[in-house]
Amino acid sequence: MLNRRSFATALIAAVILPGAAFAQAQTPSAATIQRQLESAPRMRLNQNQRVTVGEFKRRPDLRRAAPSIDIQSINFEFASAEIAPSQYRKVQNIADALNGILRRDRRARVLIEGHTDAVGSFQSNQVLSERRAESLKRVLVRQFGVPARALETVGYGKEFLLVPTQNENWRNRRVTLRRIDSFLR
Repeated sequence: MLNRRSFATALIAAVILPGAAFAQAQTPSAATIQRQLESAPRMRLNQNQRVTVGEFKRRPDLRRAAPSIDIQSINFEFASAEIAPSQYRKVQNIADALNGILRRDRRARVLIEGHTDAVGSFQSNQVLSERRAESLKRVLVRQFGVPARALETVGYGKEFLLVPTQNENWRNRRVTLRRIDSFLR
């Protein structure tokens, strides 16, 4: 239940920063997620240039070339990786998109990247981002029936900030979905 102070803070934030409040609450539709992940990669690899999942995770050039979408609307409690059931409606859009992609191409593979903001140590952010990516995968598999074989996870901590700041910024706390099957051996 909201107390007066949190309600007033939320109201002020919505008036002063309406775009920020809207962006955090909005999850892209399943159709938007699917369209984004089914778009053509920015680079094509010959069969002999393809890499393992582990190699892909360490290659920023390949990450940038893969179709992707940032999801900033899944809210985690401070220092927590658990996705509350209240967030499942948002995860449903992701699951619907992934299941749609997998109906068209059973070999599709998607990398779930966890990201944090810059507050805290490198190590704690690294571990937290890995746990958040795993948590999303677990919910997608257990609650929404997305095949585990289609999902890989990685945490990048504060390595790839969208907003370059050492301060707290919600835009940096996100998961990124990245379609990787056309890069894999």
